[in-house]
Amino acid sequence: MLNITDKTALVVVDFQGGDLPQDTEYGGVTLPKAQAMVDAARRSGVPVVWIQEVHKPHLQDIGRELDGSEGAHCIEGWPGTEIATGLGPIGGEFHVKKRRYSAFFGTDLDIILRSYDVDSLILIGGFTDICVLYTAVDAHARDFRLAVASDVLLGSSDQAHDDALRMITSLQPGSVVTAQDVVRQLEGALV
Repeated sequence: MLNITDKTALVVVDFQGGDLPQDTEYGGVTLPKAQAMVDAARRSGVPVVWIQEVHKPHLQDIGRELDGSEGAHCIEGWPGTEIATGLGPIGGEFHVKKRRYSAFFGTDLDIILRSYDVDSLILIGGFTDICVLYTAVDAHARDFRLAVASDVLLGSSDQAHDDALRMITSLQPGSVVTAQDVVRQLEGALV
């Protein structure tokens, strides 16, 4: 169940792709919702933390990620590796670069979230069934409450997206919400 408090942070997981075509799911539907959520979080004082998967061109840092169906991805210098145009950190917002699926693995994310004294996370981004799922599981293991905005996520397929949301719901029933739910609560926090 979504309950945004002063102990909540918005974590934008791998919303990458540089200039996203507006006729795609990610660029046309999900991007405007992500922008609205980020804007509402900033207006209400909810910290926004940016996550970006980045690998070196020599791939020495990509680890076991090439064992599955994915080829080389999120390579430093590739246009599609950049945070989506229209999104991105401003001012003092943290930008965490990661080399594995979970935003917690080998990064400063836990320290950053603890410095904000948060106990609840709103997750958006992609892919639902890969980086968002791994981050959600690790957040759960660290005792964070979760709200995952299902319509501001993109899965590697519709089936994988739905399966990942079921897995997250099994960890924390009521954690799957919509962008409208989040924005409404964030705007309510402004009153």
